[in-house]
Amino acid sequence: MANDVGAVVLSVEYRLAPEHRLPAAYEDTVEALHWIKTNQSHDWLINHVDYSNVFLIGSSAGANIAYNAGLRVAAGDDQISNITGLILVQPYFGGTQRTGSELKLANDPHLSLCNTDMMWVLSLPVGADRDHEYANPTVEDSLVKLEKIKRLGWRVLVTGCDGDQLMDRQVGLVRLMEKKGVRVVGHFTEGDYHGVQDREPLKAKQLFGVIKDFIGNQEFHNGQSGLKEAGSF
Repeated sequence: MANDVGAVVLSVEYRLAPEHRLPAAYEDTVEALHWIKTNQSHDWLINHVDYSNVFLIGSSAGANIAYNAGLRVAAGDDQISNITGLILVQPYFGGTQRTGSELKLANDPHLSLCNTDMMWVLSLPVGADRDHEYANPTVEDSLVKLEKIKRLGWRVLVTGCDGDQLMDRQVGLVRLMEKKGVRVVGHFTEGDYHGVQDREPLKAKQLFGVIKDFIGNQEFHNGQSGLKEAGSF
């Protein structure tokens, strides 16, 4: 991805559930951002990093982490780094109310509904359900923090596909951000499945092209937003 996008990538190793339940992974990500801020004087970083164009990016659970860590940073009193926005690849969200794509793809071999339910049980704080703010971005606690992302002017890219049971939640997040005035672009394709870019190199190449266009495209810098429908690759 670093080669195809033309970016410096810092990969965060975060603590894992169930030994370390959420928000441990979010805290580790914010700590990594503090590390970036305090190490900007390193010669290599000075020569190669554009601190005016920093994005938090993640895929699947990593996209959930990027989103929630971003909310934490946005809610802080000071910017711990010059974050430009979020890139959420097939973000992993949930909720107690079933969506159409969850029911349609409940037995999908790549990501079944029973598996997603169990992963939430193992990762959310003890006693929390899937309408906790860490899982469901539409609950009130999350919406308040989302307003701060709007005020900061961050740009957001959300990608997904209609072969992923989580697609309805991903599209719902794009619609919610549009309603809240966040500069967001949704990019969704036909077919495929959750994690396809991790298994098929061609799909990864296509995804990296979308990310590169999003980072560098002047239309996105000017605040245009919208949902690109399935089949746009």
